[in-house]
Amino acid sequence: MSITDARPAEVETSAPVSSEPSRRRAVRLAPLALRVHFYAGIFVAPFILIAALTGALYAIAPTLEQIVSRDLLHVDTTGPDQALSAQVGAAVAARPDLTPVAVAPAPGLGDTTRVLFNDPMLGDSERLSVFVDPHTARPVGEAVVYGSGGALPLRAWLSEFHRSLHLGEPGRLYSELAASWLWVIALFGLVLWVRRVRKRRARSGAQWLLAPDLSQPRRRKMNWHGAIGLWILPVAVLLSATGMTWSAYAGENVTKLREELSWTTPAVTATLPGATGPARTAGGDHHSGGTVAPAPADPAATIAQLDRVYAVAEAEGVTQGAEITIPGVPGQAFVVKELRLPGTYAVDAVAVDGASGVLTDRLAYADWPLMAKLTNWGIAFHMGLLFGLPNQLLLLAIMLGLATVLVFGYVMWWQRRPTRKATRLAVGAPPRRGVLLRTSPWITVPLVLATVAVGWFAPLLGLSLLAFLIVDLALGVAARAYPDV
Repeated sequence: MSITDARPAEVETSAPVSSEPSRRRAVRLAPLALRVHFYAGIFVAPFILIAALTGALYAIAPTLEQIVSRDLLHVDTTGPDQALSAQVGAAVAARPDLTPVAVAPAPGLGDTTRVLFNDPMLGDSERLSVFVDPHTARPVGEAVVYGSGGALPLRAWLSEFHRSLHLGEPGRLYSELAASWLWVIALFGLVLWVRRVRKRRARSGAQWLLAPDLSQPRRRKMNWHGAIGLWILPVAVLLSATGMTWSAYAGENVTKLREELSWTTPAVTATLPGATGPARTAGGDHHSGGTVAPAPADPAATIAQLDRVYAVAEAEGVTQGAEITIPGVPGQAFVVKELRLPGTYAVDAVAVDGASGVLTDRLAYADWPLMAKLTNWGIAFHMGLLFGLPNQLLLLAIMLGLATVLVFGYVMWWQRRPTRKATRLAVGAPPRRGVLLRTSPWITVPLVLATVAVGWFAPLLGLSLLAFLIVDLALGVAARAYPDV
């Protein structure tokens, strides 16, 4: 029997569907929400649970990185900083087999300078970083860094674990499925929770939605399931939306949409006036991005220009932690772009002619399109970098709360299983069938159209929803053929 089928024995006992007055077939979204919430919870929740647990680790990865890699990231020496060109020169002397392509000056007191090299032995978006004490211009160590955020091996490993379970492209499907369904399950759950609270309470209001009813011992799991779900709902929906931007299929559609609406992240023009060649962008939106620059034709002469370039950038207000991309071909400027660091809300960038010290282009964060700003903030929040440690602790709490909601959901499903009839499958039965017939066309028609559109935009969501419908149809046919099973 399908999701559109209705048997008199399975509908509400007050009146059969066929005799229900049209005025009572009003806008009734809750039964449909319950059925979708049920199927998605059974089949998709395991993927969301994995994403929540790996996301909890990823949330605190920046702090773990600071602890585990303290000897690379921080120094105890004091005194004035050496010239930036001297620091880069020391790193080049430590790795003469490689050519520097960028440098990130020490962002704060006690921090190290990163000198980044292209290494043909590394993978995509990976660079080798030599860490230099800015006070003594002596290298303190080296490590592979990943992406535009410069993640060290621990954070990069946790990031990929959360993103794909280290299973490559097939593994990305799990995270895309989780991100695509999380907001759907959450919003349908909100519909069910509001309906439940309105039915069981004499009064209504936000306080009743937020507080679990502990006066009913047999329903405490349900009440905690709904209340915690509501607590984490806004952040969960935000994480779902930002997570989809990293996905394989939905992420591609997000990128195309942003390009069509001019919401992409802008970049300064790296090509010098009068020169030919494509402009090179600096950095990217995602932790897996980042442009790898070619090696400079004359490294020594180019490195000598770094002090002038850095002084110009500071004079232009690019003063917080930044990365300087070293031009690799003639006719290109140095690009100085502020990095996405904890507590950073604006990312300015400038392009400077290293030979003359002339500013050739400037891009203030205030000039970014609004949606590009919101995307940048959302991604920084997802990565735990928007407002530092409090951001990470909030994400950790949200992920643990999400895991708790999912576990409570499975416990309730297990406890609903039939135990008296041995012939029945010993799992919780789905909600009543025929929800579409009992739902107003004013809801079903727009909902079907919206589902088709969302399913096209997020293909894994659409295909899995189609699979749920097929399963539901198969169960309906089996119920008709074997009514006693």
